Amino acid sequence: MPHGGRVVAEAELLLERERLRAEGKRVGFTNGCFDLLHVGHVRYLRDTRALVDVLVVGVNTDSSVRELKGPERPVVSEEERAEVLAALRSVDYVVLFPDRTAERLVGLLRPDVYVKGGDYTLDPDRLPEAAVVQSYGGEVRLMPVHPGRSTTALLERMKGSGL
Repeated sequence: MPHGGRVVAEAELLLERERLRAEGKRVGFTNGCFDLLHVGHVRYLRDTRALVDVLVVGVNTDSSVRELKGPERPVVSEEERAEVLAALRSVDYVVLFPDRTAERLVGLLRPDVYVKGGDYTLDPDRLPEAAVVQSYGGEVRLMPVHPGRSTTALLERMKGSGL
């Protein structure tokens, strides 16, 4: 059983990917903001890791989170979000990326399995990474979400309680 991973730069990750490919490892990739890690994230990453030998998590940089979520986000810095994710047993590698989507990174990494939450669809406007994965014969999986378990819901509850 893995015991947490490490944060790596993109160049190092691509070298690791070649090593893992040579070893015949099935590599999975998922990505997101992962601001205010909660049980929905933990369950999602655990379930995703069960599909593959190695799990890589792409984390949006602070600037890309602001573009996606607005000026109040992220609550937690990119370095801290990456460190917390790397400490999880289910995660092998964490890489920061500055883009709004992980399309470019997915094209470079070419994971065997690309995973997103079931709140996404395979619509290329909503999930452009899926088309990249399908173009080289990789697998795209949508994992069930855990209702009511989101950073947005958590922030709303905190605001409602006066925190």
